[in-house]
Amino acid sequence: MRHILFAAFLVVACATVPAAASIEEAKSAYDRGDYTEAARLFGPLAEQGVASAQFNLGVMHRYGEGVSQDAQEAVKWYRKAGEQGHASAQFNLGVMYRHGEGIPQDYQEAVKWYRKAAEQGHAWAQNNLGVMYEVGQGVSRDNQEARKWYRKAGEQGDAWAQFNLGVLYEKGWGTLQDYQEALKWYRKGAEQGYAPAQFSLGALYEKGSGTSKDYQEAVKWYHKAAEQGHAWAQFSLGVLYEKGWKLLLRA
Repeated sequence: MRHILFAAFLVVACATVPAAASIEEAKSAYDRGDYTEAARLFGPLAEQGVASAQFNLGVMHRYGEGVSQDAQEAVKWYRKAGEQGHASAQFNLGVMYRHGEGIPQDYQEAVKWYRKAAEQGHAWAQNNLGVMYEVGQGVSRDNQEARKWYRKAGEQGDAWAQFNLGVLYEKGWGTLQDYQEALKWYRKGAEQGYAPAQFSLGALYEKGSGTSKDYQEAVKWYHKAAEQGHAWAQFSLGVLYEKGWKLLLRA
């Protein structure tokens, strides 16, 4: 089962800029769902070089909110903001390059922009940069570098990175195999409701890896993941039913 998931687009707008009142008005319009008004307010500010407005205008073009849906326009505005150091724009530009949206797919460019955002502490970019190192896209495959970036994101509370870090420890990729560390990181992701981490945590309890076997804990975490539609967790619960451990199966 593939465990790697790329982060989606981050829609955030917060920056201190000279035209703060206008930015706040635009953000307020966006937040209340008046996308036409938001685009009207963000547009002139973006043309003036306000990075947060450029970023938001890129988001709106990406999703067709108040403006035409146009991935190339999204890339254009993300780049303008990214070149000014706007971390979320850098991250989103990396995503566009990674998936070839509005621009030819280019893993090296994706890595470049993920790195710029990651070095500013952007957790999603750190996770995605770790993924690129793990799978060897745009960079040489390097599980130690992957672990480094997953840890940075995981320590900020990013559940996907916590899960990815758990996988590296469970498999012994780029580090010594360490089930207790895997258990620790899976738990962090699981407690945030991340289904793959919940399933993996349940599996460690079922196998007794890094902890004593505990079918009740296994069932507990399988249920949480299964209720979110996680197919392997649903299958694992079915196996437990088949084996007759019905008294342990509590919703």
